[in-house]
Amino acid sequence: MRLSQFFLPLIKENPSEAQIVSHRLMLRAGMVRQLTAGIYNWLPLGLMVLRNIENIIREEMNKSGAIEVLMPTLQPTELWKESGRYDALGKEMLRFPDRAERELLYSPTCEEVITDIVRTNFKSYRDAGKNLYQIQWKFRDEIRPRFGVMRGREFLMKDSYSFDIDYEGAKKTYNLMYDTYLRMFSRMGLTAVPVRADSGAIGGDLSHEFHVVADTGESALYYDVAFDDIRDGKVKMTTEEMRQLYAAADEQHKPGTIPKERLREARGIEVGHIFYLGKKYSSAMNATVPGTNGENITLDMGCYGVGVSRLVGAIIEASHDDNGIIWPESVAPFKVGIINLRVGDAKCDEMCGKLYEMLQSKNVSVLYDDTNERAGGKFASMDLIGLPWQVTIGPKGAEKGMVELKNRRTGEKVEVSVEMALDNLLNNKVIYDKRFLTAT
Repeated sequence: MRLSQFFLPLIKENPSEAQIVSHRLMLRAGMVRQLTAGIYNWLPLGLMVLRNIENIIREEMNKSGAIEVLMPTLQPTELWKESGRYDALGKEMLRFPDRAERELLYSPTCEEVITDIVRTNFKSYRDAGKNLYQIQWKFRDEIRPRFGVMRGREFLMKDSYSFDIDYEGAKKTYNLMYDTYLRMFSRMGLTAVPVRADSGAIGGDLSHEFHVVADTGESALYYDVAFDDIRDGKVKMTTEEMRQLYAAADEQHKPGTIPKERLREARGIEVGHIFYLGKKYSSAMNATVPGTNGENITLDMGCYGVGVSRLVGAIIEASHDDNGIIWPESVAPFKVGIINLRVGDAKCDEMCGKLYEMLQSKNVSVLYDDTNERAGGKFASMDLIGLPWQVTIGPKGAEKGMVELKNRRTGEKVEVSVEMALDNLLNNKVIYDKRFLTAT
């Protein structure tokens, strides 16, 4: 995409209404604009990141065997009355009548709707053992929406619901989702700390929240130092090994559980939650199937949520510097930013154009700054939007067939030939000590 043809409304100054880094940078980088309190328009750059996160979630859910569905954003209130939850959310639930005076609500979550689908369409125990998921917009009328997309009223969520014959089957699905979530967040460049969460009246220990460590997190985290080592690349662990590490949030923390030298305290942003529901909804709504002997079996349920739009903010909170966002390559809106320092110079234009076309032909996403903005402004804008790689081409370099290649995360720059830059960008190599080494 040529920047001259793209819609990217940047803001130079920090917006006064933004209280945290992610909100400030998302506004400045032209990713979102507020429509009304807690409700945002997603502009092209922000939507690209949102879609990349969606794709990772969808791929990992499909790999786990989950099956995608799509449920309406509007629901009849009768289902919530049947489950006994109609009054649970109070004013957070948006209710209104349709033209026939039937009361509807804007979906805050979908346990009732998915249970209704299953009880209508599961005909025997052979239909059980399924995990149904969707990626859909939700609405909760927060009394104080704040922090941009981190706590908005309208938000995009991946919610999934499993239906098993018994507790053992439900536990197997739960563990599968635990592992899936760790892989999912890892692909986004995040080390999520899974902490045991309150299971409420249901009891048991099958409830985990997944938190991203960030100074602006709403929860107090207490966890084994190994999670920091994993995040910093010092050690590698399997999901089973990570499952044995200590991690707790807020009141769930029990002092003295692990040695003080291993304990770390931090703030965390919740980005996912997995929960064993048992028969809470299936019993209330009569979601049963005939068993092997014809007896009715009430299905065991689990629910598994990921805050898709919230993840955009959480990634920024975990990955930025004073100059702007630093996107992990897997979710970046573009992999490469090309900066033409002298638009109108024949050699600069030719070299930038050829590199742009070559990258595009290899399906590498690239944003080419072909505007007449001053060099300092171009560098600042490219750092602000946080693309993983920057290629700068000026008159002196163009004369020699050389470009400056910059790694946004490390800040390291190196002057290389166009061919070497192209090889780096196409083959996922990294700059290190002025040499190119294959990334591991």
